[in-house]
Amino acid sequence: MAEAPPATAGDLLSEAREHTDHLLDRWAERLTEELAGRDGEALAYALRTPGKRVRAALVLAAYRSAGGASPAIAGVAAAVETVHTYSLVHDDLPCMDDDDLRRGRLTTHRRFDVATATRAGFLLVPVAARVLAEAARELELPAAILGRMAAELFQAGGIEGMVGGQWLDLAAEHQALALPELIAVHRGKTGALIQAACVLGGIAAEATAVEEAALTAYGEDVGLAFQIADDVLDATGTSEELGKTAGRDAQLAKSTYVRLLGIEPARAEAERLARSAVEHLRTAGVPTGALGMLAGYIVSRNN
Repeated sequence: MAEAPPATAGDLLSEAREHTDHLLDRWAERLTEELAGRDGEALAYALRTPGKRVRAALVLAAYRSAGGASPAIAGVAAAVETVHTYSLVHDDLPCMDDDDLRRGRLTTHRRFDVATATRAGFLLVPVAARVLAEAARELELPAAILGRMAAELFQAGGIEGMVGGQWLDLAAEHQALALPELIAVHRGKTGALIQAACVLGGIAAEATAVEEAALTAYGEDVGLAFQIADDVLDATGTSEELGKTAGRDAQLAKSTYVRLLGIEPARAEAERLARSAVEHLRTAGVPTGALGMLAGYIVSRNN
């Protein structure tokens, strides 16, 4: 990885994509050798799904903000992206959002079949554990630190985080949620893994308690801001811009910030949360450069 700090959020995202995609491609090759047939092919297909790699960039930025310098942090970023990929594979299934496109190409269940995609999603969870363990070895982190990182990642990806949020999201279809209920959905479904990305970067750098608390608070605010921005994009973007079917929230009658507040108030709330996220870092004396750029990107992106 480059030693000089990225000049823009775009530079950091490009760096995160380059290193994360390289590692995920290596894992895809390894898994097709270990697991023959459609299951191995589906795992490789899912892992090679292109993406913005925002979560990976957050891992890198948080790690460096807490003093970390090893290029092996890319492995932690890849583990986070593997959990994220598992969630996307299942989120696209007919029993969930029933999407045909993801990041401009066929979703895993459309490329293969529902049963294969379902299995691939589940199998990506232990794959993420392997990716994380290998990264911890390369970072020369003690077993206790790996244990903390694994607990953080899989709690965020489980019933107390992403899975629980998705459950609430499905239950809320065709209902009008109040704002506190909507926030609970968003903090779980999307926010938990984004927050975990920030915390994992800090843990890997063996951050102080003050630094870790600031990264946790930053991640909580920026995670919610990310989902609000997604709500706005779903209502205003095209399928070509988004790389997935636009307008699905309205089709499924989902509760969103746009439905509850309107487009402009929702956009303003995302921007407020981004500012609040950076302020948590500033108050704790954590460098805000890269993380601040990412917060701005998250609420101003167009896909």
